[in-house]
Amino acid sequence: MAMISPSDDFLPTATLTALQRRAGLLQAARDFFNQQGYWEAQTPILSRDCCVDVWLDPFAVPLANGEQGYLQTSPEFALKRLICSGADCVFEVARVFRQDEVGVRHNPEFTMIEWYRRDSDHFLQMDFVELLIRTLHAWCETQNWNTPLPMIPGEFVRFTYEQAFLEFAGLSPRTASTCDLARAAARLTGGLPPGIEEDREGLLNLLLADVIEPAFHRLGAVFLYHFLPSQAALARIHPGPPPVAERFELYLNGMELCNGYHELTDAVELTRRMHAQNEQRLRLGKPAIRPDSRLLQAMSAGMPPCSGVALGFDRLAVWCLGVTSIRDVLSFPFDRA
Repeated sequence: MAMISPSDDFLPTATLTALQRRAGLLQAARDFFNQQGYWEAQTPILSRDCCVDVWLDPFAVPLANGEQGYLQTSPEFALKRLICSGADCVFEVARVFRQDEVGVRHNPEFTMIEWYRRDSDHFLQMDFVELLIRTLHAWCETQNWNTPLPMIPGEFVRFTYEQAFLEFAGLSPRTASTCDLARAAARLTGGLPPGIEEDREGLLNLLLADVIEPAFHRLGAVFLYHFLPSQAALARIHPGPPPVAERFELYLNGMELCNGYHELTDAVELTRRMHAQNEQRLRLGKPAIRPDSRLLQAMSAGMPPCSGVALGFDRLAVWCLGVTSIRDVLSFPFDRA
């Protein structure tokens, strides 16, 4: 057999064995959702509507009629329209796209499992996510892969955003001044990136990424919940006191795996948030994204109470297969696509 040069980038970055295991894991996830009463939807990948988020940059696609469409950063808007139309428990295995996301845990095109359930909140979804992870880990144990599996934590620890900052950064994210946050970040991280000293959200994100998330690695599985209202995205805000965003994230060995919300159902508030996000995008030199959407129409007609979760399946596969990079579970990442 001829030797294959390392420069031959027509080859997949994952082994065929890893890709076969990934396929089995995805089927096991689908089976889990079906057994839990969810049905699988397929929604548009290319749409005129797009989530407006300062941190998410979609791929814009010119349409034949002169309009602009977007490759979806998430199936969120379409799945919520199904909830507004009467769906009760729905999920999707979606291919989604985000610009400028390349790295050990990122690829511009990736697989997301996203789901919504009527008449539920973020606490019920945290229980559901834990059951999903434990079920899939148990499935992996039945496969006789002859490779070490990650340890499943005995407990999925829960920290509020406030508790995590007090425990691992030594200050309150609510009451600490921006100057206090800057001093703590400089001390705990060894220095500050240029221009961040007066950026409160930037400092909070730096402390979360460089101080708190590494501490989570030692704890195995951690739910971080009740973020600050400024970090609500599309989550409801509980009035408090203090007010908190009804949102959570799950970390497995320090790796963020999913993001869940007790969903915002107020179309007027969503419109306000999208305009605010566009203002931030413009300040950063990014193009604005059209805020009007069919989701707003659906919410204005009536959106029931519900909760939803977006889970990065590639990252889940990394954890379950015991590898270190999503390149180890993708056939052809962006540089080989």
